[in-house]
Amino acid sequence: MKCRSFEFSLRELAGSMGDFGTLFPLAVGYIAVNGLNPAGFLVMMGLANIVTGLVYRIPMPIEPMKVLAIMAIAQKWSPSMIYAAGFSMGVIWLVFGLTNLIGRIAKITPQPVVWGIQSTLGILLAVEALKMLSSGWLVGIISVVVILKLRQNRHAPAAVVLMVLGVIIVIMNGSFQQIAPPAFSLPPLTCFKPEQVWQTFMLAGLAQIPLTVTNATIATAALIKTYWPDNAVSEKKLSLNQGVMNLAAPFFGGMPMCHGAGGLAGQYYFGARTGGTNIIEGTLEILAGLFFAASVAGLFTVFPTAIIGAMMLLVGVEMFKFSGAIRLDKNMIPMGLTVVVSLLSNMALGFIVGLAGHHVIGSVCGRTGSQARPDA
Repeated sequence: MKCRSFEFSLRELAGSMGDFGTLFPLAVGYIAVNGLNPAGFLVMMGLANIVTGLVYRIPMPIEPMKVLAIMAIAQKWSPSMIYAAGFSMGVIWLVFGLTNLIGRIAKITPQPVVWGIQSTLGILLAVEALKMLSSGWLVGIISVVVILKLRQNRHAPAAVVLMVLGVIIVIMNGSFQQIAPPAFSLPPLTCFKPEQVWQTFMLAGLAQIPLTVTNATIATAALIKTYWPDNAVSEKKLSLNQGVMNLAAPFFGGMPMCHGAGGLAGQYYFGARTGGTNIIEGTLEILAGLFFAASVAGLFTVFPTAIIGAMMLLVGVEMFKFSGAIRLDKNMIPMGLTVVVSLLSNMALGFIVGLAGHHVIGSVCGRTGSQARPDA
C-alpha cells in the first residue's frame, strides 16, 4: 500500500486512538502512582507524535517503554528516576542507531523469530485485556461488538464511539465530579541525579533493551513493510528516532518512549493509514497537556477499564494475523521456541533461544542436504 502522506479524517482520528489499549494502563500508573506531571507527560508525547508523523508520513505509535513502566509503577519510583531511565535509553538507542548495531542485529534475526515476538505480544495483550474485561463484562462485550461492527466505518469509527461511550459511563456513574476543571499549565523543567541513570539502567533498562530491539524496532519495521511495502522504514531510523526523543523528553517531564508493533497494529486496525494520525494525536495531547492536564489525570483514573480491555483484546488478536503466514515446516520450531520461552521467562531470552534454534536447525538441514547431494 502506497502512503498518501497526510489525511485528516474521522478514520485517522480513530486510528490515533488504536494504541490507547497499551497506553492507558501505563499512563494511569505513571500519573497516579509515580506522580509524573500530566502536562509534561502529555506535551512531550504530543511533540514526539507530531515530529514522527511529519518525518515518516505514516502512522508511528509513541508508547511507554513497557519494562521500565511496569518496574517503575510496581516499585513506585520517583519521577526523577523515571526521567533518568529515559535518558539512559536515549543514549543506548542513539548509539545503536549511529553505529547501526541495530541493523546488524536485524540482519541476523530470521522472520520466524520476528513472528514469534509478534505472537508473544499478541498473547500478552490478550491476557491483560481479559483481566481488564473482567472489571465489567457487559460493557466489555458491548465494546467488542462496537469494534467489530464499526471498525471500518468512516463516519462513526469504533475507537471514537468507544471514547464517547466511556465518557458517558463516567458521567452516569457520578465519577465526573472527580475530574478537575480546565486550567492552563506548562510542562515543568525536570532533572535527575547522574547516579540515577546507572541505577535505573541496572534495575530495568538492561531488561528493556531486548524488548525494544525486538518489538519496538525489528518487529515494527517488519510490520511497516507489511502495511506499506513502498514506504519501508529501516531499523536504524527507528533506533535514532527513539534515541533523540528520549534524550529530550526527560528534561521536560516526559516518560521513556518507544515505538511498538502492537501499537502500530492497533492504529492500523482502527483506521490509521497516514502521518495525519500522529499529527491529530499529537495535537490533541499537546492541547490536553496545556489546558486539561489535571482533567486528563482524573479521567484516566475513572475511565471504564473494560472498554480499554476490549480494544486491547482485538489488537492482540490482530498480532496473530502476521504469524499466520508461516507454513507447517521447520520454521515453526524457532517461532514456537521464541513464544514458549518468552512466555515462560522473558522476551529477551525468547529472542536468544529462537535465534539459536533457527541457526541450529539451519545447520543440521544444511549438513543433511550436503550429504544427500552426492547420492542424487
